[in-house]
Amino acid sequence: MALDIEAIRADFPILKRRLPNGKQLVYFDNAATSQKPQCVIDAMTHYYEEYNSNAHRSNHTLADEATTALENARALIATYFGTSPDRLIYTSGATEAINLVAYAWARENLGEGDVIVLTEMEHHADIVPWQQLSIERGIEVRYVPIDIESFTLDMDALEVAVADASLVCVVHTSNVLGVRNPIEDIIEMSHAAGARVLLDCAQGAPHERVNFDQLGADFVAISAHKMAGPTGIGCLLAKSDAMEQMGPFLTGGLVIKSVSTEGSTFQEGHARFETGTPRIAEAIGWGAAVEWLDQFDMREVHEHINDVASWTAAQMREIPGISIYGEPEREDSSGAVSFLHESIQSLDLALLLDEGGFAVRTGHHCAQPLMDALGVPSTNRASFWIYNTMDEAEAFVEYLQHVVERFS
Repeated sequence: MALDIEAIRADFPILKRRLPNGKQLVYFDNAATSQKPQCVIDAMTHYYEEYNSNAHRSNHTLADEATTALENARALIATYFGTSPDRLIYTSGATEAINLVAYAWARENLGEGDVIVLTEMEHHADIVPWQQLSIERGIEVRYVPIDIESFTLDMDALEVAVADASLVCVVHTSNVLGVRNPIEDIIEMSHAAGARVLLDCAQGAPHERVNFDQLGADFVAISAHKMAGPTGIGCLLAKSDAMEQMGPFLTGGLVIKSVSTEGSTFQEGHARFETGTPRIAEAIGWGAAVEWLDQFDMREVHEHINDVASWTAAQMREIPGISIYGEPEREDSSGAVSFLHESIQSLDLALLLDEGGFAVRTGHHCAQPLMDALGVPSTNRASFWIYNTMDEAEAFVEYLQHVVERFS
């Protein structure tokens, strides 16, 4: 059954907004962050209005309600990602989740002579922690290149790189190119070589149903805010045996069993890694977001997004001076269209588009190695999600044509 896009749009109050210049907002920056449905806003507001309290501490009514809501959200989110709550560690987002693997697993298990494999597609969050670890521990970091003709990973180079690796870190879906990597093949290849696998699913989770247990990756990093959830929360999904190999990262309250002047003993499982006051409101909001998403068939969601992005990219290719990076027309593309004009600087183009009401991303997208591989310093990026319409895409193409004709 086709998605009712107008009904979906009605769930998002911000989509009714007009900008200060009177233009209707057209939000095409979903790869940076998605908008939030009313149910998420209401769930977080209800917590603050009705039972705001700290979780896992006091025994009064509000504290019990807050603790229950926090753990109910964990169960909802874990179920959505096809795993059990004991494999889910709350973090501030995908960036902290990746750093958690770097600090709590890699520093406990890797040293000089070990190899970590990355790709040129990675977000800086999946590059910089490993570079720092390399400086600190003498670990070798290898980068798998992309084929700039097909905008895909060089799988032959990957097979060579993982041969003696201890950890393979790969992005599920590129935030710049919209390319979905063959993660199933990468996981199988890496495990055959004896390496653990960390997937950055920040871009993948909003576009398909990530099933952690079926995938078989050792670690998966996810952000809530790109999939209708609030900012400031995400998670690391970790296999039980991998979690057992992790040492404490941030330490303080809750992560301990006991503390004395002689030392401390730590909790097991996810409790070892969730110190301090939990992200209670954010977890509740994320739980509401996955409940909202769960009503849709994510294959239908993907098809809708891909249809809009494919049409948009095809029309943009007809505009003189526009170059597109990636293949948004591919069936597995995630709805990101990165582009440049040959004579209008990317920042200027973004500001001109904003004057028309169109919100797009500009810059290196925290993916400078990929920019270097593409031979450009930055791109503009229009990224689509569940609530975007073909009418918005048509208006965008028409306005972009107008801008190019006037300013190129």
